[in-house]
Order: sequence, then C-alpha cells, then structure tokens
Amino acid sequence: MELQGTAAADALRFQVLGPVQAWRGEEQLALGSPQQQAVLAALLLNRGRPVTTDDLVDGIWGDRTPPQAVAALRTYISRLRSVIEPNRAVRKPAEILVSVSDGYALRIPDGSLDLAAFESRVARAAEARADGDFRASHESLLAALALWRGRPLPGVPGPYAEAQRTRLSERQLTVAEERCAVALEVGLHAEIVSELSSLAAAHPLRERLRELLMLALYRCGRQAESLGVYADTRKLLIDELGVEPGSGLAAMHARILAGDPALMPAVAAAVPLADEEPSTFVPPAQLPADVSDFSGRSKIVSELRDVLRGGSGQAVVVTSLAGIGGVGKTTLAVHVAHRLRPDFPDGQLYVDLRGAGATPADPAVVLGDFLHALGATDTPDSLDQRSALYRSLLADKRMLILLDNARDARQLTPLIPGVSGNAVMVTSRSRLAEIPGAHLVDIEELTPDEALALFSAIVGHDRVAAEPAAALAVVTACGFLPLAVRIAAARLASRPRWSVSDLARRLADQRNRLQELQLGNLAVETTIGLGYAQLQPDEARAFRLLSVVDSPDLPLPAVAALLGTDERTAEDLAEALVEANMLECFTPGRYRYHDLLRLFAQRQNQKLGDTDEQRAATLRLLDLLLATMQNAAHVIEPDDLLAELLHEPASAGLRLGDSETARAWIRSEVALLLSSVEAVVREPMELLRPALDLVLILRALVEDPTLGPRIRAALLAAADNAQRHEDTATLARVRYAVGHLHQMAGELAEAEGSLRQSLALLPTENVTQLRSSASNELAIVLIQAGRPAEALPFYEQALGISRVMGASIGEARLLANMARAYVGLDRHEEAVESARAAVMAARTSGNTPCLADTLYQLGVVLRATGSTAEAAEHLREAHGLYQSQQYRFWEGYSLARLAACLVDEAQYSEAAAAAGESLSIAQEIDAAYCQGLANAALGEALLELGQPARGLACLQEAHSVFSRLGVPEAQPVRDLIAVQEHTEPFSPPAP
Repeated sequence: MELQGTAAADALRFQVLGPVQAWRGEEQLALGSPQQQAVLAALLLNRGRPVTTDDLVDGIWGDRTPPQAVAALRTYISRLRSVIEPNRAVRKPAEILVSVSDGYALRIPDGSLDLAAFESRVARAAEARADGDFRASHESLLAALALWRGRPLPGVPGPYAEAQRTRLSERQLTVAEERCAVALEVGLHAEIVSELSSLAAAHPLRERLRELLMLALYRCGRQAESLGVYADTRKLLIDELGVEPGSGLAAMHARILAGDPALMPAVAAAVPLADEEPSTFVPPAQLPADVSDFSGRSKIVSELRDVLRGGSGQAVVVTSLAGIGGVGKTTLAVHVAHRLRPDFPDGQLYVDLRGAGATPADPAVVLGDFLHALGATDTPDSLDQRSALYRSLLADKRMLILLDNARDARQLTPLIPGVSGNAVMVTSRSRLAEIPGAHLVDIEELTPDEALALFSAIVGHDRVAAEPAAALAVVTACGFLPLAVRIAAARLASRPRWSVSDLARRLADQRNRLQELQLGNLAVETTIGLGYAQLQPDEARAFRLLSVVDSPDLPLPAVAALLGTDERTAEDLAEALVEANMLECFTPGRYRYHDLLRLFAQRQNQKLGDTDEQRAATLRLLDLLLATMQNAAHVIEPDDLLAELLHEPASAGLRLGDSETARAWIRSEVALLLSSVEAVVREPMELLRPALDLVLILRALVEDPTLGPRIRAALLAAADNAQRHEDTATLARVRYAVGHLHQMAGELAEAEGSLRQSLALLPTENVTQLRSSASNELAIVLIQAGRPAEALPFYEQALGISRVMGASIGEARLLANMARAYVGLDRHEEAVESARAAVMAARTSGNTPCLADTLYQLGVVLRATGSTAEAAEHLREAHGLYQSQQYRFWEGYSLARLAACLVDEAQYSEAAAAAGESLSIAQEIDAAYCQGLANAALGEALLELGQPARGLACLQEAHSVFSRLGVPEAQPVRDLIAVQEHTEPFSPPAP
C-alpha cells in the first residue's frame, strides 16, 4: 500500500480501499475475525471521530444483534488494541484506539489511511486542473486510483460495511470517470478506449462514460464506432428506462455528426519534431531459448495458441499461467511463445519479474528496458509517463509480451498494452484473478505418461525401456513435477553406472527425497522455498501445521482443528495458500498438498523444532475426530455401549444428523482417521491414547478387512510404545484391537493369543465394556476354531458384564453369539431359544445393525438345527439390512450362509447366484473365511446343476481356504470332494 510521506520503519498503515488490512512497517498485522475487521473498518472510516457502542453494534449486526453483542464488541476492541499497540503496558491507557465517552475512536494520522491519501490526491488533481495543468491532474488521479486493491471491504459483515462498500465503489467510479476525462484533455484518447469500454460495459446506464467513450473513439478516427455507441445507448435507455439520452450525450452525438473541430484535443500526445529523423525500428526478439526435450502439455499448448492468436475486439489478450514452483510454467510459456513468433511479426518482449524472490522487479525499470527495446530515445521519469509512452508505442503494433514470474497484479498492470493486436502471457505462482479479462490457466503436474516421456528424453529411451517399473517409481516419487523429473533424470544421465532402480531406491526414502532432488544450482527444495518465503507468518504457520498428518486431503473442520481457529479463519488461510499455489483445492472445503510440498512443509516443522505446537495441533485434530466418531456411533447404534475412553476429547465433534450421514462421513474420512492414528503411534501417551480410542470405535463401526494391514502396522508400533511407557491400559486396548484384526483375517491362533493377552492385562475385578468386548471376541475365535466348550465361559463372562452395565444391545448380540456355542455343544433347543431371544430384544430396541447381526446368527443356528427354510428367511432379512447399511463384509457372509440354506432346500440356481455374489464381495474385501463359505456353497450348487468340473474346483478352493485357516469346515468339504473323486472319505491324523 503506497501512502503519502515517508513513514517510520514501525509506522502503522491501514487499508480500506480493498480488503481491510493493516501493517506496522513491512509487517502485516492479523486483524482477526470478520466481525473484528468490521469494528476496525467502522473506526477507520469515521476518520478519528468517536463512534458510540450502539452505533458499532448496529453497524455490525443490524437487527440481528446477539444477546452478548456488547461483550463481544469489547473483546474485539481489546484484541485490536493488542494488535495495534502490542507493547503497551498492562494498565496503561490506549493511545491509538481510545475509549471516548460511550464509544471508541481511532487516533491515527491522515497519511496512515489509504482513503485519506486517495482523497488528498484527488484534491490535488482538482487544483491542478483548475490551474490548467492537465498533465499534473492526470498523474494525481492515476496515483489516487493506484491505491485501490479491488472491491472495498470484501467479506466484512454488517449493514454499515455494506453501505460503505456502495459509497466507496461509487467514489472510485466517479474518480475513474474523471481520470478518463482528463486523459482526453492531454491527448491520451487511444490509451483509454479499452478502459472506457470496460467501464461502460460494467455501468451501461452511466451516460457520462458513454459520452467520454464516444469522444475517445472519434479522436481515434473511429467515427462509425462512436456513433454506434450512441445508438446502442439510446436503445438501452429507451428499453430499460423509457427515456431519451440526456443533453450531454445528445450534444456529443450532434457535434460528432457535424464534425465539430473543437472535439479534437487541445494538447497533443508525444509527437516527434519535424526535424527529427525517423529511426529504423528493429523488432525485439527477447525470448529465452526453447528447450529441446519439451514433452507433453499438447492440450494446453493448443489452447494457449488459440487464445493468444484469436484476440478480437478492442481489448488486449492477457493469458495467465499459474501453478506451484517447478511445475514448468516458464518452460511451457517460452515454448508456446516460440511457436507463436510468426503471428507477432513486430517482435517479442520478455522479462523475468522475479516475483518469487525477495526483490521483485520494479515495473518502472522494466518499462525503461522495454521502451529502449522499442526504439525510444528519451525515457520519461515517472512510472505513469513510461507506461503511457509504452502503450503509445505498441498501439499500432502486433507484439507478444511474456511477463515471467510475476508477483501480483500491481506489478503487472503498467506492463500491459492498452489496445488490441498485442498479446500478453504471464506466469506466476498466484492465479492473478484480479487482472480484468485475463484468461486463467492452472498448470498442474504432468501425467504419468508425460513425466515418463520427459524422463526418457533426458535419460535415454533404452535405459528406461529396460526398467519400466523403476522409471515409473522415479517419476512418481517426483510427484510428476517437471522440475523434479528433470533433476532426477539429469542426475541419472550424468551417472552411467547407476541403474534406474538405484535412483528409485534413493528417492523411496521420503526423509531424504528433497536432498536427492538437487543438481548444481537446481533444487526442488529451493524452488518451493521461494514460494514459502512469500507467505505471511500466519499462512506459513498454517502451511507447516497442516502437514503434521499424512492424509491424502483435509476437510475444512480438520484444517480448523489443526490450526486452532474457527472454520472461517481456517478457510481464509487455506484459500490464501491455494492462491499462492502452496496448497490445492480440487473440491470445495477439502484441501491437499502436492507430495513434494508436504515433504517440504514437514521439513520446515523439523527445522523449526516446535514439537509442542505440532503435538497440540495433532491433539486438537484427534479430539475432533474422536468426538465425531462418538457422535457417529450414537446415531448408528444409539443404545450400544462403546469401550471406555482413555482420553476425554475437548471437542464436541461434528453433528451427524442420522445414521446415513454418519456412515457417509466415516467413508469419506477413513483415510484421515487412519493417517491421524499413524501420525502418533510413536508419540507420548497423551497422543497415543486418543488414537487408540479412535481405533476401537472405528473397529466397532467399520468391518473392512482391507484396512487391516495398515491398522495392524500402526498398532504394532503403538504396542511397543505403550510397553515402553508401561501403560497397561493402553496396551490392553492395543492387544484387543490386534486380536480383532487377526480374527477378521482368519488368523485364529494369532487372534487367540492377542485377545488372551488383552484380558490378562485387565484387572480380574475389572467390569468394563472393554473386558466384555475382549471376552466376546475371544469366544468368537474359539467357536471358529471348533472349540465351543472353551468359548461358552467367555460368552457368559461378557454377558454378565453387559447385564451389570445395562448394555442391552451388547446383551442381544451376546445371546445370539452364545447360540452358536450351544449348537457346537449339541444343545440345539437352548441355541434356538437364545438366538430368538436375541432377535426379539434387537427388534424391540430398534437398533438396525444389532437386528441384522442377531438375524444372521439366528439363520446360522436354524440351519444347523435343521430348519433351513426359516433360516433362509432370516438370512434374507439380515442381508437386506446389511445392504441398506452398506456393510459389505456382512453382506458377503449373509449371502454365503443363505446360499448354503438354498442348497439344502434344493434351490440350486438361486443358491449359485447368491454364492457367486458372496464370492465376488469376499474377494473384493479379501475376506478369506467368507470366500471359503461361498466356494463351498457354490461348489455344491454347481454339482447339482450338472457342472461337476467347475463345482469340484470350487470345493477344492473352499477346502484349501478352510485348511489354511484351521477351521472345522474343512472336513465336510473334503468329504464332498472325496465322493466326487470316488475315493474313501478323507480323515486327518489325530493331533
């Protein structure tokens, strides 16, 4: 923000002509929430005058004033004072944001506020115009308008801010209109045609703009267009308002028709003297060399060529290429520019604006170089004069201007020509959406095929063809970022004794990957660091903290939790990182890193060494996730009891209105849940404990064997950590969770060992949900292993605990599970009675997941006791419930059990269909025991359907699975196989 005078190094400066912002010297201040910014804006716009508390409250909240509005206002004032006067002693009265009677005032010099500087420059322009100095007036108006940074007060809430937005926008438009009028007085009609056209299009009923546009066009010799503006305006006014044009517009029309000589400018623009020799213009050709190994990007290259060639109308074509550092923006732009050289015969200008560095190029210096290249011998001193001369020299030319590595729109604006025929291509790490009419192109990383093509072009096709898998691993480790691929390929090309696999192994280590991706002066880390250095302190903190968890992406609530802010502030910070191309947002409200940027962020965390802040951020995230998982459990199974928490979350979690919403949230965030657990398995217990709580709730709500290996690896590390800290409560939970994973995978011996360890770690008198769950899980394993007599006492222990705790849902499930033990002990009547009681209790509770589970067990029990028709009915109902809940694991099991019932009922076609569907699900989720059940039922059905070869193959596969798992179902399947093979039934040796 450029203000009057020379400010002290720590002087305060404020901006309202755009986003509300403040600086102390070069440091931008954090102004807090939108409501807090609204308070500051109201005080700034009153220019030192006191504003009462009532007026501030009304201005921020209007007729929706909350009960604690005054208290909130005082909080905002206190926070603003802390920001504005950070070194003020505790009891010392404020000197800048002062209390005045029943209100407040902001005491700052006029030169500290951009609005005051704006009005001062407008006043100087009026004085100069009154004195007949139109050039000085024009420079002052340009300087005034240069202070604007977009729409005033964006995002600031309240009726006062809305009214001020309207007032300030109108003031800006009036001054812009005045600037155009003065520009016409000094002969800059050609330069302002484009601006007037844009303003008139944006404000079609503003007659003064149309009048000035007509005059500018007329002075450019475009009389027909000028008269066309009048005709269009007259039609618009009649159609929209039912009125004829006003006197000023009508008079301009009449004077143009009459060819009034007074319409021509009184002050000529720069005109060469009569005795000056015209210079010979040599078209500049400043483009850097194109690369010989350019690969891919064909679609974008074609798009850019079409856009830059196809400029039409009065506006100059501007194309902006944005993307992260190293994504290949400059290489692409230079490549396209070289291909377009024949389309721009008057030459090509190029400059590196150094926008990503600490000292960006000064537009005035750049214009001096451009003017020299364009043949100017006398370069004006001021930026505005240089820009005007630059536009004049390009007015009748067709040139391509490549502005590389731009920082922002302010740096670019003076470098953009004023009329069509020329084209501008910009590269920047920011999207530069504020450039009017710019064609924005986001440059993303290469596709895998494009990355391999670039890698091959540098390394050599033979080396890559010999090791295609390793080559793919290399470019994947590079994140398909062109700079990284180029560096990796160049390193390999310079080391003929290295294989591609050698390089792939070096890059596989994430901790050292950034060090590996450097060669000479080229380094991915340095390139990313340039963007990081441009971030404001709060943005840099956000960039670092969001990387503490290796999740594929982060939803906005998780971002807010990690940063310790409300969601609005978190979104502002995340979007600022997106604008700076340090973060990506492919779906609204979800953010992600490029892989190499995440590694860079994590490395900054290591360098900073602030583990306390990083752990606090992780704990806030775990609190949010744990509380939300609790909320999910309560709506999915409202009456079920969860295992006791080791850690009480500080967060209330997200509200999940119904079970469908809860399941959808879990499905969308399961990667984040697992990544959060993985992030803390080696951390102190205050982080590990909530992570273990999270795992246990996830286990209760998600039956997905595909997650098993990842969770198991995390739990093994957690077990070592808990054992090292001698935390038996945590270790008991780890052993229980590991046992459940082994059971899901059909690893019965390992499951039994882990579950017995869990129970041994719990005190004998421990009456908890965890003991009940571990006992139940161990009994399930023993049933699967064919040891019902050992299982029953554990079921009874779990049932006793559930009854003491009043866990009716747990009791219903245990009754159903116990029925399986009774079947194994040939106590069929007790089995059916127990299973029916479980279903009745589940129906009464209205708990759908529990009802599905008990129906499933009743179906299994009824088939085992000979009631296959009724068993099939209950299994069909259970399958329907599992399907509605999207429990793929239990969908597969219920279909396998149903198929077995249908075989018993001689419904072979239906059995084969159900078994086939079950097998497909089981293979999808890698559920081995379910695959065995499905293959067994399918094999029997196919035998009866006259397909013996296929049926026998299914039975053999089932036997193989059951034998590997060590379950008793292997023997009856082997007997069936023996019958088909006309051999004696197979009997295994005694143990």
